[in-house]
Amino acid sequence: MKKVWIIVFGLGCLGLNAQKKWSLKECVSYAVEHNLQVIQNQYTKKSQDLNLKMARNEYLPSVSASMTNTVSFGQTSFGTGSLRNDRFSNSTNLGADIVIYNNGRLDKNIRKVQFDVEASQYDIETIKNDISLQIAQQYLTALLNKEIVKISQSAVENAQKQYDRAKITTQVGTTAQTVLAEAEAALAREKQNLKTAEVNVGRALFAIAQLLQLSDYKDFDVEDVNVPDTLETQLRSADEILATAFEIQPQIKAAESRIKSAEAQTEVTKTSFWPTLSASIGVGSFYNNLLNTNTTGYDITGRPVNERGFFQQYSDNFGQQGGLTLRVPIFNKGNTKLQVEQSKINESAAKITLEQQKQTIRQNVQKAQFDADANYETYLSAVEAEKSSKLALDFADKSYAAGRTTIYDVNIARNNYANAQGSVAQAKYNYLFSLKLLNFYAGIPLSL
Repeated sequence: MKKVWIIVFGLGCLGLNAQKKWSLKECVSYAVEHNLQVIQNQYTKKSQDLNLKMARNEYLPSVSASMTNTVSFGQTSFGTGSLRNDRFSNSTNLGADIVIYNNGRLDKNIRKVQFDVEASQYDIETIKNDISLQIAQQYLTALLNKEIVKISQSAVENAQKQYDRAKITTQVGTTAQTVLAEAEAALAREKQNLKTAEVNVGRALFAIAQLLQLSDYKDFDVEDVNVPDTLETQLRSADEILATAFEIQPQIKAAESRIKSAEAQTEVTKTSFWPTLSASIGVGSFYNNLLNTNTTGYDITGRPVNERGFFQQYSDNFGQQGGLTLRVPIFNKGNTKLQVEQSKINESAAKITLEQQKQTIRQNVQKAQFDADANYETYLSAVEAEKSSKLALDFADKSYAAGRTTIYDVNIARNNYANAQGSVAQAKYNYLFSLKLLNFYAGIPLSL
């Protein structure tokens, strides 16, 4: 019974230590959450959010308080002479001011910053999409290389059988030693091809781990996905996909937001032509103390008048003020006009950026459509070539078994069949990626 529990526990540990295989969805989710470029742009977005809060806070009044302490020593002029004037003074003020009218500058600036916030968010989505596409491409590359490994393993098994048979026939003397040598060389070539295919799988997995920015890439692996051998053609046209892409792709949205931001900045700049009206209120008091005497003067009877105390002076000297300030721009060297022109240039540049983004998407979609059509035709041709190569290999095996052909012919037929299988797999995954790329631009999430 104890041994049984040991076996069960050991199997449980093996299950816990089994290597995790990542799905495409897991890879994409992990990458967009941990990628440093995404995180950096998220900080940019947070900074823009704070800019928006500050723009809205401009509607609030500005309140400030100040306290000033001054000490002076020495003589001061008095009539034709001078007198000693050692003095300490203290003053405290509290004031507030608020903008009443500035031709809507505050509201226009808020709208401008809101568009900047939108553009920052779309920038994050653009980076996420770019990373997702890179991962999808590398993921399909890994699956392709795994399929090529299976093809190479099958080729090694067939070469091994051919070698074993040649070894027996050579030993009994029915075939020459050269037949065994050729079978051994063919087996070595297939083993080399298998090792190359395995290295390519590791290279593709390493590329994905790099995109995920994983520190431990040696144990990384992806799920084996069964890709159907029968592939459907792309039904939607490039123009239909483009119409959808122009509406939903974040790089387009970001460019459009930046056009609106540039236009809003022009309106903000134009407000500098208009006057600004602001209001202010304040309260304050002060205290004076002559350091060299307690007498501040004499009354009408000639008796000395002593200094009042700190709190008494603050009470007696307390005052309030309020005011309206109208600032009318008259001449500032023409800078406002030049700034408006500069803002309009920025509008034009933002519109060009939008057209560039549309052109890039248009080229990517058209290329993906062309690649999809070409890869699908290549796939169909490769399937036919695979069938013919398989039939030729079967005939070569039977002819060799009957002694009507040589082992060289068999090896050539086997190589042709393996190459045809690799061509089918290559065309299939190339077409699948082109199809996924078109679906991505059409708003369909990446999946396998």
